[in-house]
Parts: sequence; structure tokens; C-alpha cells
Amino acid sequence: MNILMLGWELPPHNSGGLGVACYYMSKALALAGSSIDFVLPYSAEHPDTSFMRIHTATKLGPLERNGLGAYDASGSITDALHRKSGEGLNDIRDVQAKYIEFVESHVKHSKPDAIHAHDWLTIEAGIKAKEITGAPLVVHVHATEFDRAGGYGNPLVHEIEEQGLLMADRIIAVSEITKGLIVHRYRIPADKVEVMHNAFDASVMAGYNYDDQTYKYLEYLKGEGYTVAATITRFTVQKGLIHFMRAAARASERYDRLVFLLAGDGEQRDELLRLSADLGIADKVFFTGFVRGQRWRDAYTVADIFVMSSVSEPFGLTALEAAHHDNALIISKQSGVGEVLSHIFRYDFWDIDRLADQMIAIAASNGLKQTLKVNVKREYTRLSWDDVASRCLAMYRRLLHGVAA
Repeated sequence: MNILMLGWELPPHNSGGLGVACYYMSKALALAGSSIDFVLPYSAEHPDTSFMRIHTATKLGPLERNGLGAYDASGSITDALHRKSGEGLNDIRDVQAKYIEFVESHVKHSKPDAIHAHDWLTIEAGIKAKEITGAPLVVHVHATEFDRAGGYGNPLVHEIEEQGLLMADRIIAVSEITKGLIVHRYRIPADKVEVMHNAFDASVMAGYNYDDQTYKYLEYLKGEGYTVAATITRFTVQKGLIHFMRAAARASERYDRLVFLLAGDGEQRDELLRLSADLGIADKVFFTGFVRGQRWRDAYTVADIFVMSSVSEPFGLTALEAAHHDNALIISKQSGVGEVLSHIFRYDFWDIDRLADQMIAIAASNGLKQTLKVNVKREYTRLSWDDVASRCLAMYRRLLHGVAA
């Protein structure tokens, strides 16, 4: 099976869970015997990717690509594709146009059996590849514009998403929550959408040793009886961090042995810094900035509680990563990962009193904390990328044989 995989990032140059999911899905598909051509919009080294062929559509570096606002809920994406040959790559639409040009050239010389496009960033390239080759198009929705914007968002992105969902031969949604958005917001027939939850590969954490000097002060506080409640995410409206901060203040009013770690960066960073001061908890909130590698793993390890406060989170791979690092989990009911985990606390993202209660309950009861940690580990280890790959291959085969579902 020859698969054209259209993605926007891969580790270690990923800004979130999209690149992680693409990497492990592709690896599992390759191990199952598939041949994969993976197209990226930037040029960089990607270790441990010998199982597939990586193609780079532009000479942009990863940081240049990240600076174009692909994941921001901003109104800056206003133009349709307009790039002319020889023009520079000045915005996200320029990069997408160049990406489409590359895919168009590639498929004229190498026809795939199936085209697998991830999110709105690659949908237009997937449609073009389908037009040229006649190969079936699978659109994999990790997040919609409704999720990213925490509301309606950018109308152009909605238009691209709707066109891709209509043109797709089959749609994969990462959760029932995401499927519901696709069906009800984009009026796509429910039987065209298949839910495939993400998984977690624990081997990625092999050989890691915690450096207790990275968060030395937090380790000191833990020695004094404090509990660390953490979140590791992009600082955007989608992630509900304003509500998390207000819940942290509410919890601190009633329980003085809680501290809060916010690992990440994004458009809301300065707003969150000011809010922590305005709420009188600046001495209890620790901002790390963007982290990856050792410091990223250390942030999970120093935490006792992991909070996913998202307004709309299609899945939420960071919850599985946190569970692997021995965290008790508190997940908003608007997060898809809650569909595969039951030994967690859940709350509506806006309910700061309930979130405060849950953080206090875990911090005040070592027995409850340990029970949640142990039981959620038993759950996440059942999730397998091999199972996801098997279902994808079955879908490709059905499409190639003209079977709709």
C-alpha cells in the first residue's frame, strides 16, 4: 500500500500533538507493510524517520514556518491562494500554495494508492492530489477551526475545511466530540465519519532520567508538603487557561499548599502573567516558557496533578503523556481524551469552582491521588497505534475496492 501522507509537522519540530500523532501513525503503518511518502512544508532533520520518505515543499526552517500563524486563532488569514511562481513565502497562504505545487508535481511521477491529509493546512493539497490521480482521499481531522478559535474563528479556514470534508472519500475524527462538530457544524453525513482515538507509545520515553535540578524550587516546595498542579500546552484561547488561572486563585483561597506550573507559550502569555498578579497568586504560579526535550519531560515529572482546561480539545495527547509520568488527571468535559479514560476527574471548562474543588481534593488526599494515578495508567496502556494503523489500512482497502464503509 503506497500512502501519500500530507502533514504540517513532525517531532522534534512540532508545536503540539498533531506532529506526534502523524509520526506514530505513520510508523505503525510502515511497520504493517505500507510505503509512505510524507510531505512537510519546511526543511529540517527528523531523527528516527527511516521507515518513510520525507519530502520538503519549501526551504523554510521550522521556526520560520511556526511564525506564520498556522495555529493562531487570528484574523490574519484573509487571502485565497494567490502565490505566483518566484514570489517569496511571506504568509501561511504562500506556504500552502507552494505546498500544493510540490504535491501536484510529486503525484504526477508517483501515484499513491491512498491520500491521507491532516487538518485544514493540507486539505487543499489533498484535493489537488485526488483530482490528478483519482486516488481516494482521507481527511483526518485533529481539530476544526471551531476548536482552535474557541468559537467561530476564521471564515476562510471554515470554507477550506468544509470543501475538504465534502471532497473526502472518508473522514477520520479523533473523538466523538470532533465527529459531532463535523456532522452538526458542517452538515456531513455521520456515516462518512469514523472515530479513531489517538494512542500513546511509551517507548518514546525510554532512557529518560529525571533531572531534579530543572525545577529545583518546586522540588523544595514539594518537600514542604506542596502539591504541583500543571498544564503543558499552547497559551491560546482554545486551551481555557484564563479559567484555569481563576480556578487556581479560588483553590488557593481555601488550600495554601497548592502551586501551579504553566509550561508553554503563545498569544495569551502576557495576559496570563498579568492575571496571576491581579488575582494575587503570582507567587504560586510558575511560567516556564516553551519547553521540549528534557525540560518538557521534567515538567510532567515534577507535577502531581495535570489539568487539561480546554474550551474545545478534539483529543488531548498531553493527558496520556502526563498519565505516563505519574500524574493524576483533571480533564475538561470538552476534551476528547476523556472518551478513553475513566479514572480521571472531569468538569466543564467554565466551572472554576468545581475545578478548584477537584484540585484541592487530590492535593489533600494522598490516597485519592495514588488511586487516580495507578488506575489511569492501566487505561492508557491499552491504547495502541498498531490498532489505529490496522483500522486505517482496512479503510484504504475498502475505498480502493469501492466500498463506502
